Amino acid sequence: MDAIHSKSAFVYGEVRRALQSGRYAPGQRIDPSRLAQEFHTSPTPVRLALYRLVGEGLIADHARSGLHVPLLTEVALRDLYDWMERLLLMACDIGVVPTLRPIAEPEIVSADDDVVKLTWQLFDAIARATTHWSLHHAVKRANDRLAPIRRAKKELIEHADEELSQLDRHWRMRDIPRLKSALRDYHERRKQLVPTIVAALSGRIDYLH
Repeated sequence: MDAIHSKSAFVYGEVRRALQSGRYAPGQRIDPSRLAQEFHTSPTPVRLALYRLVGEGLIADHARSGLHVPLLTEVALRDLYDWMERLLLMACDIGVVPTLRPIAEPEIVSADDDVVKLTWQLFDAIARATTHWSLHHAVKRANDRLAPIRRAKKELIEHADEELSQLDRHWRMRDIPRLKSALRDYHERRKQLVPTIVAALSGRIDYLH
């Protein structure tokens, strides 16, 4: 039994990273048997890992058609953006940020950097600085759910590297009023693009099928 749980934890970590990296597009089916072959294991550890991800909202279980990366509706995606925004603004309000020393020379994000990964890391850092585990956990889960969407719709967001550089600069300087304003702008921009994002992702899934 320990071997099964150990293998399951390994598969869980690998699939979770694959979701974040964009290996699976929103709406794409995940085949447990292929994963069992890929990781040279029996179906049981794979099934345990995948249903752990279902519980975290990173995979959706459609009884007849199997397991899929969630393909959100316009309402659900707008709600997820709004939830992330509220969590980050709450972190800015209740965090330990004022006690932290500003960093004089902020790092600049270039177009060659992985903006999706750096966005995840920045939002996680803002939440982690609060030392509130529940808030950090909520941001982490929202971050994970948004990662495949961020990866799949990168081409729809112009100047995302400059936008992230601005957020990073405010965070590193601990300029909380400007950080909060930039976070509102960041999420409002995406909420306005929700219909375009959902349509683009739906078209991509039709192409994959």
